[in-house]
Amino acid sequence: MAENRDLLFELGTEELPPKSLLNLATALKTSVEASLAQTLEHSGVTVYATPRRLALCVKALAARQPDYVVEKRGPALNAAFDADGKPTKATEGFARSCGTSVDQLFTQKTDKGEWLFFRETKQGATVAELLPRMLNQALLALPIAKRMRWGAGTAEFVRPAHWVVLLYGSEVIAAEILGLSTGRITRGHRFHSSASLELASASEYPQRLRDEGHVIAHFDERRACIKELAEQTAAAAGGIAHIEPELLDEVTALVEWPVPVLGNFEPRYLALPAEVLITTMQENQKYFPVKNAQGALLPHFITFSNIESSRPDTVREGNERVVRPRLSDAEFFWNQDRRKTLEQRVPDLANITFQKTLGSVLDKTHRVQRLAAHIAGALETQSAWVERAALLAKADLLTEMVGEFTNLQGTMGRYYALAEGEPEEIAAAIEEQYLPKVSGGALPETRTGQILALAEKIETLAGIFSAGLIPSGDKDPYALRRAALGALRILAECGLDLDLEDLIAHALQSLSHPFDRETTQTAVRDFVLERLRGYSLDKGYRHDEIDAVLDMFGRNPLDYLSRLKAVREFRGLPESASLAAANKRIRNILRKSEEAPVANVDENVLTEAPEHALLRAARDAEAAILPLLQQRDYTAALCRLAVLKEPVDAFFDGVMVMAEDPALRANRLGLLAIVDGLFMDIADISRLQADT
Repeated sequence: MAENRDLLFELGTEELPPKSLLNLATALKTSVEASLAQTLEHSGVTVYATPRRLALCVKALAARQPDYVVEKRGPALNAAFDADGKPTKATEGFARSCGTSVDQLFTQKTDKGEWLFFRETKQGATVAELLPRMLNQALLALPIAKRMRWGAGTAEFVRPAHWVVLLYGSEVIAAEILGLSTGRITRGHRFHSSASLELASASEYPQRLRDEGHVIAHFDERRACIKELAEQTAAAAGGIAHIEPELLDEVTALVEWPVPVLGNFEPRYLALPAEVLITTMQENQKYFPVKNAQGALLPHFITFSNIESSRPDTVREGNERVVRPRLSDAEFFWNQDRRKTLEQRVPDLANITFQKTLGSVLDKTHRVQRLAAHIAGALETQSAWVERAALLAKADLLTEMVGEFTNLQGTMGRYYALAEGEPEEIAAAIEEQYLPKVSGGALPETRTGQILALAEKIETLAGIFSAGLIPSGDKDPYALRRAALGALRILAECGLDLDLEDLIAHALQSLSHPFDRETTQTAVRDFVLERLRGYSLDKGYRHDEIDAVLDMFGRNPLDYLSRLKAVREFRGLPESASLAAANKRIRNILRKSEEAPVANVDENVLTEAPEHALLRAARDAEAAILPLLQQRDYTAALCRLAVLKEPVDAFFDGVMVMAEDPALRANRLGLLAIVDGLFMDIADISRLQADT
């Protein structure tokens, strides 16, 4: 064999699940790369994925793994030979197990004494020896929720497998994978290439599939092709293709040879909410909507066929015929739903169970309404809009449209509210209650929406925790982690100056079933604060910076982040390391002292110049930072306290804190307590670790 050749592995199957294809391909590549990293050198792995195949090509793969040394430890030297110098049975047995003689063993000194060792160089395994097992293990490890069997064999995979290619350069590596013998025969497009393709070498795979098989094998290349064709087709119709990444991936997983088809629908359907049309076209039909330059929908759509039809008009007409009843149903739902107002639907929420312990969705609506009103009062915001939005928030769950398209909950509530003449902010809040929908997603923009979304999330956390359904491991059926992080982002990023403990306590007050309120309050708080820690880490803050602030000031996330930013900037000052160390020393002295420091330091009791200087510096700093703390300018306050470095250092260099005179000792402790308190009003800088 040559030293390095390209390797091709292709598994041909029946149509793979489109929403899983990309994940399967990525997982296959990751698994094989991890295995190769420990065995064979190569120049990179390229993965291919189409509806009917998973494949990968390894460039310049070494023919065998390097030779390696195996070392085994035998008996300790003091037990390896008897008094006459003859090997003991243990030594002879060790030599036998290594396939060698005693004279081939050597002595090596370790930290536990001298031992007998055996060392040999073994030849590395070849590609043909390693790859079949590696690939079978990779396929077995793929994230497949439910595997299936086919035929009379015992092989299992997400779909039945029909062929396997395994080429190293131009040579077939003989193996059995999923019950199939490997070869060099691949297959092209199901309709455009009925003949099998015999591959001469691994390197020709993607080009021959494209040229002769009518298959674009590389997922990213096919996706880019689909995106470009969609944009060109939309432009030819005078519009812009509305392309969402998830749908683009799914369409890419549905076709091997994409052919765009422009379809049309009756303009009267444009009177429906745009989200309804987009959802109908995307979810039901996998179509790309078309918009004009202003973002308004046009009566066109783009779909992709997997064949180049000789009768493209027939393909277009067929798609138009299929989408028409879908749009007609949506139009019917829209008209039917508006016969009843959102407010008229609210009482019927009593018929929907939110959670058996917590009652109906109507019960939850009233709890959210009370909490939202409390938040509005704390923020001095108009509570009437907040309470109205909270009352109507879940009513669209009872509409036909949301029953058909569950992802439009909130969105349809906004449209129905506007149609009924509700203020725009109330209508917007009904939709914004679900924000953010994903990690890092958009937050509510209206103040009413921010309050409603926050109340919804805090109430859910309090209620579910009170029912004993605390998330554990990966199980989080009520998405409480997402709710906690969403609440924190709303508080911090929308500038809501609120006390987290107060919000949780108020939410718990509305619950009437029996539960331990104190324990639940603590559990919910700790759960949210743990998310706050993760949120802070994601923002780039260090663990010790977070520790300096979280325990004392985490209950107000907006204020907490201001302090955290100040601590990070303080850390960059040249005085910070010395002050952090001194602060830690002060905390230790105060904690270990058996007597309390005086509340008011008597300057006349102090005897040393450094302690007089420190007292003056501390009082000056206290006066200077008071207005800064009131303005929450914690960065400026910590920078002002940095001037204490020299008097603090001088104090510890020239003063013995634990003096024999009780009055002097108590006043010196009181002086340290003043210095400690100045910093503790902002953060516990003693938690900062020295940079290494």
